[in-house]
Amino acid sequence: MTDEETPIFERGDIVYGDDPFKGEEDARPWLILSNHKGRPFHGDQYLVLTLTSKSWMGDLIDIPGESWLRGGTPDGSRIVPWGVQSIDHEDIDLWQGRLDSDLVDEAVAAPVEELQ
Repeated sequence: MTDEETPIFERGDIVYGDDPFKGEEDARPWLILSNHKGRPFHGDQYLVLTLTSKSWMGDLIDIPGESWLRGGTPDGSRIVPWGVQSIDHEDIDLWQGRLDSDLVDEAVAAPVEELQ
């Protein structure tokens, strides 16, 4: 795979793709955390956090409108700090947007807090 053939998503990108906890027909938005060209499988596999439009769950991270550098979601979305996944590039259907680095840094720190 080359960069010309397939885009490589970057840290802070919001993508829409398969949800491993639902059926093959179901998809959801994900926040890409990984973007390190020195890591194995860079561009083939991504470390991501789940996004949700639900607000009834615990300590979610709200995504304010001004945190969208490009794109967006049709409904207000929140980052699920404990929703860490690894998804394959082939499971991503589309690029939805990009969040600012301050919010992404907050999202990266949140799973560490969940584990302490």
